[in-house]
Amino acid sequence: MSSDPPSTGDWSEAGHQEGSELELGWRARDVEQEIPELRLVIAQVRVGRPGSLITGSTPGIQDHLRELSNRFRGARAVAVRGEPVPAAYRVFFRHIGLDPDVVRTPIEAAVLERMLRGGFPSGGMLEDVLLIALVDTGVPVWALDAETVNGPLGIRASSAGEPLGRTAGAPALPAGRLVVADASAALASLFGELAPGHQAKADTSRLTLFAIQVAGVPSLYVEQALWTCRMALEAP
Repeated sequence: MSSDPPSTGDWSEAGHQEGSELELGWRARDVEQEIPELRLVIAQVRVGRPGSLITGSTPGIQDHLRELSNRFRGARAVAVRGEPVPAAYRVFFRHIGLDPDVVRTPIEAAVLERMLRGGFPSGGMLEDVLLIALVDTGVPVWALDAETVNGPLGIRASSAGEPLGRTAGAPALPAGRLVVADASAALASLFGELAPGHQAKADTSRLTLFAIQVAGVPSLYVEQALWTCRMALEAP
């Protein structure tokens, strides 16, 4: 992992309109040089919805999931990997050494689950909102409990044996894996699991959402995915 300091930017550099309240995360110098199109886009959310984030969704959210289930049938589900945004993530997976036919991209994994279960299953308010954003745009969004985040988020490579998160017994990472990190710890593997203890809880009141933008994914799609989540979670 490079010892050079991370670079920073603002979301307007990625083509977003000013005043959006979206942030562009930092990138370690080696990541910036090797994958210059890679972006981490962040939104801060104050939860306005009453009730638990990890249990039952509202009727409106559940209706939206059923509508999306009807939209992704047969030929559409099979062909999703060839659509421009899903295809861009497949190309990126290969670039970082992942076979997208083995380690599925988030949208392909979601569509496969829909085919196996006959619909997009409800997993609770937050999980459903993130799923809707993914299926509507093809752009995956993850959510961290904002109270567990220490400083700005960015992308860097992990060190050998580095823990994923700050909790006791956190799993160790291999050297060179791309991670989303704050000032003092890796909080998620890129396109992988969140660190234990950093996920949203039932009573989490503030969330840090992040999306990964790669070459070929328009900024408008990333914006839409994050704002879909914000609007659903901030509404009273």
